[in-house]
Amino acid sequence: MNENKVSNPKTPCQEGPNMNDKDYLNVALELEKNMSNNMAVALNEASNSHLYEEIFVMLEDLKDAARESYDLAFELGWYTLEKAEENKIQEKLNCLEKEFNTLKSGE
Repeated sequence: MNENKVSNPKTPCQEGPNMNDKDYLNVALELEKNMSNNMAVALNEASNSHLYEEIFVMLEDLKDAARESYDLAFELGWYTLEKAEENKIQEKLNCLEKEFNTLKSGE
């Protein structure tokens, strides 16, 4: 097994032309991601505060559902992550901090 990969043992699922549990979960996760992106646009364009608050609550619920779908896919071994090297994480963090400070100072 690749030491840079983080995953759980894969739960077997039925192979063939018909959709299986893994397919359904992937479709649900993709829909949740796309819906939340569209709701973020709606949130930005809400015409009044009440509408904004209602959309915001729905967006939070949708993001929670997407996270639960992702967690389930990872738990079932259908989603694999790659470990990042510590120096790469620090390098990216330094870059983002520099960009943030530039934006904050107005340069």
